[in-house]
Amino acid sequence: QVTLVESGGGLVQAGGSLRLACIASGSTFNAYAMGWFRQAPGSQREFVAAISWGGDSTAYGDSVKGRFTISRNSAENTVYLQMNSLKPEDRGGYYCGSGAGVRDGLEYYDEWGQGTQGTVAA
Repeated sequence: QVTLVESGGGLVQAGGSLRLACIASGSTFNAYAMGWFRQAPGSQREFVAAISWGGDSTAYGDSVKGRFTISRNSAENTVYLQMNSLKPEDRGGYYCGSGAGVRDGLEYYDEWGQGTQGTVAA
């Protein structure tokens, strides 16, 4: 079992950037693919990005391609989400999850963090 803790959320102006981090503990971090999802108030949790256990394969949701970058540092047991050119519609709770592969479905992720909030002002 892995425990995940997200950080790095905050309030930014449209066009700004945020860098989210998700620190893993309690299990072998390198054994898991990692994903980021987000959830706006009143909406379902949607896929943002995922990265393979080795870091050599990534996937992104259509709405964030070209603006967000997912990466991982195995030595730090951390996965990052660099978010650039932020838009008001990017606001929401951002959650990281651990899973078995680079997938865009919630059902493929077993463990979740508590989330970190990102707000983008127009």
